[in-house]
Amino acid sequence: MAVTQKAQRIPLIAGNWKLNLDHLQSIAFVQKLAWTLQDARLDFRKVEVAVFPPFTDLRSVQSLIAADHFPIVFGAQDISEHDSGAYTGEVSGAFLKALDCSYVLVGHSERRTYHHETNEQVGAKAAAAIRHGVVPIICVGETAEDLEARGASAVPVEQLTVALEQLPDGAGADVVVAYEPVWAIGSGQAATPEQAESVAIQLRAVLADALGPEAADRTRILYGGSVKSGNIASFLREPNVDGALVGGASLVVDEFAKIARFQSHVGV
Repeated sequence: MAVTQKAQRIPLIAGNWKLNLDHLQSIAFVQKLAWTLQDARLDFRKVEVAVFPPFTDLRSVQSLIAADHFPIVFGAQDISEHDSGAYTGEVSGAFLKALDCSYVLVGHSERRTYHHETNEQVGAKAAAAIRHGVVPIICVGETAEDLEARGASAVPVEQLTVALEQLPDGAGADVVVAYEPVWAIGSGQAATPEQAESVAIQLRAVLADALGPEAADRTRILYGGSVKSGNIASFLREPNVDGALVGGASLVVDEFAKIARFQSHVGV
């Protein structure tokens, strides 16, 4: 499908900390990140920077960002599909909203692999986030085996299609999509920008079918998988790639700050 709104989709650089950094470490990290980006004169009107700490860090991160008016947003790494009840260990979207979370990851490959989350569950979690005014980042991606057997876009397209079917009518552009080829995560071997763009085109077509062409054109599609400062600019040059979901590199302040400053890199 033709894309005409790239300039209107503010790039999102999201750092998934996974199971790293306690609440005290998170305070030090966010302070240094904010100061580094401010010293570099990052224009936050042109790029959105988000961090995704563990649940136990969220209150500390919220308090720091609010008190110091840092232009950084934050989100959670998971959400319950249930709003309340006897669900030990789960975290409701209402709780995340009360902490001013802007985003929440749903369907990350590690959740799908280790916790056996289905596409339907991922969609239910995305719907729960939307119910509470938190934007879900729906993660999709194929394994090396999927890539060999079905090609690069078949599994992500299927995952996104089923997830979107669970959303309430009129969800519109209240979602972000993150394409993370599982074979690239943590491997040091990223997909090529052309590969990421090819899958992103297919995912935007799914969004158009499910949400309508206008909503699809407004929806940001991120790439994740061995993202670093040396390759981020090449991904963001692609018409359908609107940001990055960063793993390991998001735990190094200077490197993550360089990724957020992709617009200052040569040739961008």
